[in-house]
Amino acid sequence: MKRLIGTIIALFLFLVIAFFSTLQPTTFSNAKGVPTIGILQLTTHPALDAIHKGIIAGLEKEGYVPGKSVNIDFQNAEADQSNLKSMSDKFNNENVNLMIGIATPSAQSLANVTKKTPIILGAVTDPKGSGLVSNNQKPGNNITGVSDQAPIKAQLALMKELMPNMKTVGVLYTSSDDSATKQYQQFKSAAIKSGLEVKSATITSTNDVDQVSQSLVASVDAVYVPTDNTVASSMQTLVKNATQAKIPIFPAVDTMVKNGGLATISINQYDLGVATGKMAAAVLSGKSVPATTPINFVKKGDLIINLKTAKALNITIPQALIDQAKNKGELIK
Repeated sequence: MKRLIGTIIALFLFLVIAFFSTLQPTTFSNAKGVPTIGILQLTTHPALDAIHKGIIAGLEKEGYVPGKSVNIDFQNAEADQSNLKSMSDKFNNENVNLMIGIATPSAQSLANVTKKTPIILGAVTDPKGSGLVSNNQKPGNNITGVSDQAPIKAQLALMKELMPNMKTVGVLYTSSDDSATKQYQQFKSAAIKSGLEVKSATITSTNDVDQVSQSLVASVDAVYVPTDNTVASSMQTLVKNATQAKIPIFPAVDTMVKNGGLATISINQYDLGVATGKMAAAVLSGKSVPATTPINFVKKGDLIINLKTAKALNITIPQALIDQAKNKGELIK
């Protein structure tokens, strides 16, 4: 009888411990106690590279130092869809503790291989519209993260300030890029409301940029480029054609201004990465879970002006904007 009572008590204590353990946030780690994060980047590009660096910095700020308290498996698909799939499968097969997707295609690829492993979005413009979450405030499943939604109204206002006689604006974007398409739609709506005519031109790959951009710059007063990694990869070609036609380019991202665009108000890509890394750390430590963690929309943007491009296009930049970029942004000379 005493043995039976002891067994019942032991079973009761086991059930109590198991119950209370389910109330605690899960801390993800491998058998050795060091978690592994799989980071999937769409392609090599200054903006995405800056996000990657920011992610590592964000993790370190929260105590997750690569090679010590966390293992990082970094994969770069170099814009190849088959690479995205195989690399996503690799993370899933190796049971990494958390995945981070830099850019929408990377995040979508990761989402296709798992509904359980936490996924953090690193700079995805429209998480809900891209089918990654059911709700930006309450994602609901294993995915949350950071959005790089551009401050479109502020960007449009900057364009009109620098180009007061602008009547027609062209938009160049990749038709298969969900985020770029969504941003184009938002920009088009805002531009039309402000009295501008909008002409769109789409590409399917970098091979299209030369011909398509030549046609576009011949019929507009300025060109707007949304957050589009394919266009960004061929920015030199676009800049060459636009400069020859004396047409300014207003990109959504700061790195594209550095590559020859005229100006923008852009969210700092490195800061986006830091926010992503911190969010990943919170999930790893059990402080939060993706299902109930709202998408982080970073709203503050910096003024970036390329004075070299302005000179090439004979565009005068108001001193007030130059001072603003000096104090709270960046001047490229």
